[in-house]
Amino acid sequence: MWWGERWLTWGDLEAAAQRAAGVAWHAWGVRPGDRVAWLGASHPAQLALLVGLARIGAILLPLNFRLALPEWQRLVADCTPAHLVHDEEWARPARELAAACGLHAHAAGELDAAAPAAPVHEDPEAPALLVYTSGTTGGPKAAVHTPANLLANMRIAAQVQRITPADTVLTVLPLFHVGGLCIQTLPALWAGARVILHPRFHPGDTLACVAAQRPTLTLQVPATMKALVEHPQWQATDVRSLRAVWAGSSLLPDALVQAFHARGLPVCNVYGATETGPFSIALPPEHALDHVGSCGWPAPDVEARLGPFHGDAGELQLRGPNVVRRYWPDLPACDPDGWFATGDLARQDADGSWRIVGRAKDLVISGGENIHPAEIEQALSQHAAVAECAAFGLPDARWGEVVAVAVVLLPGAQATEEELAAHLQQRLARFKQPRRWFWPQHLPKTALGKVQRSLLARQVAGAVR
Repeated sequence: MWWGERWLTWGDLEAAAQRAAGVAWHAWGVRPGDRVAWLGASHPAQLALLVGLARIGAILLPLNFRLALPEWQRLVADCTPAHLVHDEEWARPARELAAACGLHAHAAGELDAAAPAAPVHEDPEAPALLVYTSGTTGGPKAAVHTPANLLANMRIAAQVQRITPADTVLTVLPLFHVGGLCIQTLPALWAGARVILHPRFHPGDTLACVAAQRPTLTLQVPATMKALVEHPQWQATDVRSLRAVWAGSSLLPDALVQAFHARGLPVCNVYGATETGPFSIALPPEHALDHVGSCGWPAPDVEARLGPFHGDAGELQLRGPNVVRRYWPDLPACDPDGWFATGDLARQDADGSWRIVGRAKDLVISGGENIHPAEIEQALSQHAAVAECAAFGLPDARWGEVVAVAVVLLPGAQATEEELAAHLQQRLARFKQPRRWFWPQHLPKTALGKVQRSLLARQVAGAVR
C-alpha cells in the first residue's frame, strides 16, 4: 500500500493489525462485542484497526467525517462505543466528540505502541463492522457486517474485477463507507494487489497520480467523475494505464460515461447498498460500451429478483453471502429467507442484465401514470447548461401529483424554462414533462452525496405557501 511517500507491504499491515489488537485488548480493555469508533480521513491505521478488532471479536465504527457534531453524537448514542481513535487532522473535533459523549479519545499513533499479543476470538459470524446507511428514509441505521460478509464480498469483488497481484488500485473515496472500503480496497488487498491510498479525493491529485504511478484500476462516483472531467488536466493526462474505471452508483449520468469512454476508459458500473457488501450487480469491461445505463449482471453467488411492481418496474431484492442479516443492535435487514429489499425499482433485460430506474419512494404517480424521476434527470442532465438537477412530485388537486424539477446551472451558464422544456419534449413523453420548475443554488444532499428529494419537496412546498 502506498501511503505518504512509501510502500507499506502486507507484512507491515499485518503487523500493524496485530499491534492494534494488542493495544486495544491490553491498554484499553476492549473485549468481544465492544465497539471502537474511528474519526479521520482514509488512513492505513483504519484498516489495521478493522482487522485488529475483528481478531479480538470487537467492532469498528467508522464515522463519516463530513457530519456535524450533533450527528456524530446521535450515532455514538445509538451504538455506544467506549473508545474513539482519530488521525491528526481530526484531533480537535474528535476530542470535542469524546468530551460530549464520555469517550476515551486516542490518537492513531497509539496503535503502534508495544503490547503483548491479544487472545484471538475470531468468529466469522460475529459483528466486525458497523456502517450507517445514508438515512434517505428516516434516520440512519447501522448495517452489521461480519467477517464472513466482508470476506465473501472481497472474493466476489476481486473475481468480477479480475484483480490480480499485478494490479495497482487507486483509492480516493473515503473508507468510512462500504464504497471506498469494500468495492476495491479490501478486495485488492485480499487478492495481493497494490493499493495507493489517498486521504481524500482531489481531482488534480488523482490525475497526477494516474500519470505518475500508473494505477490499473480505480473507483469513482458521479461527483468525482464530474470533477475529473472538468479539471484542466483531464485531456492532457495520460490515462492509458487504467484498464477500467469502476463507478459505484445505481444511475450514472450518460454525459459523464461518454466523457470517460471518449478517453478510452470503460466505465464499469457496480450496484449495491450499504447492506449488500456492496458488490452485488456489476457491468464488466467487455460490456461497458454496449450496455451504457445498465448495472450489469449479478455477481457470483449473488441472487437478484423483482418484488412488488410499480408499473413496469419492480423492487429489486438481493440475496448473497455478502448481504448483512441485521441492523444494530438486532433488527432484521432481510426477510426470513435472506432476501434484502433494496428500495430501488429495476427492470431486467432479455439478456439477464439489470437496469435501475429509480427509488420506489421517489416514484411520481400523476394522473395514474408512473413516472420515474431518474428518467427525467438523465434527459435533463444532457443539456449543456445543467450542472445537476432533481425531479420530484408535488401534490396536485387534479392529477394527484405533478412533476417538479429543481435545476442548478453551471457557473456562468444560462438557460430558460422554455429552453429546457423544449429539450425534454424531444426526449420524453408528454405526461412525463415537469409542470413546475425551480432554480436553487444547490440541491440538498445527504452526507454521502445523495439528493434528498423528499426534503427538496418540503422546502419547495414551504416556499410557495
